[in-house]
Amino acid sequence: MSKITLIATATFGLEAVVAKEVRELGYKDLMVEDARVTFAGDEAAVCRANLWLRAADRVLLKMGEFQALTFDELFEKTKALPWPDWIPEHAAFPVNGKSVKSQLHSVPDCQAIVKKAIVEKMKQRYKKDWFPETGPRYTIEVALLKDMATLTIDTSGVGLHKRGYRKLGSQAPLKETLAAAMVLLSRWHPEQTLIDPFCGSGTIPIEAALIGMKMAPGLHRSFAAEKWPVIPRVLWHKAREEAKELAYYTQPLHIIGSDIDGAVLSLARYHARQAGVVEKVFFQKIPVAGIRSRHKYGYIICNPPYGERLGDLKQVEKLYREMGKAFQSLDTWSYYILAAHPGFERLFGRKSDRKRKLYNGRLQCNYYQYYGPRPPRRREPFENTTL
Repeated sequence: MSKITLIATATFGLEAVVAKEVRELGYKDLMVEDARVTFAGDEAAVCRANLWLRAADRVLLKMGEFQALTFDELFEKTKALPWPDWIPEHAAFPVNGKSVKSQLHSVPDCQAIVKKAIVEKMKQRYKKDWFPETGPRYTIEVALLKDMATLTIDTSGVGLHKRGYRKLGSQAPLKETLAAAMVLLSRWHPEQTLIDPFCGSGTIPIEAALIGMKMAPGLHRSFAAEKWPVIPRVLWHKAREEAKELAYYTQPLHIIGSDIDGAVLSLARYHARQAGVVEKVFFQKIPVAGIRSRHKYGYIICNPPYGERLGDLKQVEKLYREMGKAFQSLDTWSYYILAAHPGFERLFGRKSDRKRKLYNGRLQCNYYQYYGPRPPRRREPFENTTL
């Protein structure tokens, strides 16, 4: 198999999380930049990265990178790349684009020029003047940053946050990729209790269960590159079989999601069934003030309401104060809280041990991290469905 360059795109703030995931897959030759992790692999890496990366947004095949100060330069350097090595003559190959701080600032013009250059290259290989574009999809992107053009093909198709289990919507959902990153950043271990007191449609508890059971997040969905002839089907089959073999379905877990909205908890249970973790996560209706646990050590990982609308702000600030009081009874636990309110620590009543800037969609937040004491090595016995 040939060496190729892949880019795992990431939300700002999650690059280090994605880089760690890439290394754990065995790909050590990598470079971390803003919003992306570039790494070397082979065709099998396309399959494994799409199946396993929990915090990445997409996996892109990097075709080339070069300086482009003029449209002629963009055309000629794009045409010089080996597009027919990847794209068959019947493929659909739309071109998307973006430009930041570059002389070639007209995105539609850049897209049109890249498309024309690829067509000209395809004509040379396939000896045809017209391409019907009725076959598998190869979404191409030309990204210009400070006059450097990066050309890629999207191997993922639908974004990697679409695991396949969340088929019904809920208000202000947390993306699966961010939820998984929150769990990974906490360094939670499957032997420890985890509570999300604002679980909503269940994303954080479900992602935690998938992590605890070592289940590949992309196992039950498809990817654009699965239809590419250049990547043999056997590689996808091997990657999926590897994922199934590594899954620890009998891993005992004590994960609890709670919320005050009974309807949204029904949705959470449905999502847990779809994800294959319904027996690993317990959901119950309870306000945050009622959070208790008989376990001395554990983790709270949550995404409480932000109060973006003016009328909700005072109510949310009251909620943050209630959280601070409720969590006092869990003083040996660790808390990991995503919040956008700049005064969260003051309202919560305690300064965090560390905070990390993250983005929930386009909203800048802080991930407040409160470290509890290390539990003794002896593991506590789990007790079913009780806080």
